Amino acid sequence: MGESKDYMTLPEQNGSVNIAKDVIAAVAVDAVREVEGVAGMMTSMGGVMDLVDKKNAQKGLKGVRISVSEDNQLTLDLYLTVNYGVSIPETAENAQKAVATAVEDMTGCKVSAVNVHVGGVSIA
Repeated sequence: MGESKDYMTLPEQNGSVNIAKDVIAAVAVDAVREVEGVAGMMTSMGGVMDLVDKKNAQKGLKGVRISVSEDNQLTLDLYLTVNYGVSIPETAENAQKAVATAVEDMTGCKVSAVNVHVGGVSIA
């Protein structure tokens, strides 16, 4: 598995499969959307992106950063807000598990780490 600027390349017997990093990010956003206690994605540690509106799903991709290690494993950084009153460590752990499982299952790419950055709490 190699990496180009915007794609992950998975070598196959009859050629290769190129997966856009935006696709990997979309899988991560969709997985996070299902985690109880997650209120939204943040474009960075400053701006908030609501996850409820599916029309905003593509904009939510900005809340995911993807990097590739020397041994071709993915590290994903998620920028989230959580609902008031939830356990932040538990919600973050659930997000990590959901994202790693979804990305590995759907893309075949190995996930070495999912780092969760909680930058806000939603009181709504």
